[in-house]
Amino acid sequence: MPKKGKVEKVMGEYKRGMLHSGSKKGPKVKSRKQAIAIALSEARQAGESVPASKSAMKRLAMRRKKK
Repeated sequence: MPKKGKVEKVMGEYKRGMLHSGSKKGPKVKSRKQAIAIALSEARQAGESVPASKSAMKRLAMRRKKK
């Protein structure tokens, strides 16, 4: 069985109701959007290849437009 990626692990925690914002002491995540943001952030920190955030893409587009 292939190794699970960080995103799959975090979304599994969210589905089971075990995902917390910040540390384990923080409040439980209730929003699916927030869970996705946490999953992508943790995957980036782990070095996995994930799409860039919307704000990063906007900055890149503005830089390209200025040239």
